[in-house]
Amino acid sequence: MKRFDLSLYLVLDPDLCAGTGMVETARLAVAGGATMVQLRDKRGGTSRLVETGLALKEVLLGTDAMLIVNDDVEAAVAIGADGLHIGQDDMEPAAARAMIGADMILGLSAETEALAAAIDPGIVDYAGIGPIFATSTKTDHKQPIGFDGLARLIKAAPVPTVAIGGLKSEHVASVFAAGADGLAVVSAICGTPDPKAATLRIAEEIRKARR
Repeated sequence: MKRFDLSLYLVLDPDLCAGTGMVETARLAVAGGATMVQLRDKRGGTSRLVETGLALKEVLLGTDAMLIVNDDVEAAVAIGADGLHIGQDDMEPAAARAMIGADMILGLSAETEALAAAIDPGIVDYAGIGPIFATSTKTDHKQPIGFDGLARLIKAAPVPTVAIGGLKSEHVASVFAAGADGLAVVSAICGTPDPKAATLRIAEEIRKARR
């Protein structure tokens, strides 16, 4: 049984994180309570992903936070990341699982109840559910589902879930009330003047929501 904590899932964006840098943002966020760090860089190419991923692995060493790579199987394997996250259009989950092996965490995005229900828990470890709201960090996202949609998709999904899409600290209570295991954030931490303080605020809201 794989153990992982989806509660505070940071998605790194190279543009938003440009001021502080992705590696330093991750280091500060994990010090503030981030439990998962996803490396997402759609334009960087595999070699840049591997370079950034290895640097991230180094700063996460000795912490409980896990490193997930978005979309790029080759990079995830080369980095020796804890996991891979794929979208519905990226590749078949079974093919991804065959490439990453049995031990790596595999996450899959789901935007509808049908897609959530179709997830095979023998292959996929968690589902990214959303987008909850429209977000500027992902221009090609599907129709926002809101918190009611989130609750419906969580009920349909046979695996742990993390909510994503325009989420900030003030949304934490609603995310957990809908039944999610955590929330994924981008701009709520990336690009803020103090990523550690921003993460601490979200972590505090998570503690309150879980009481």
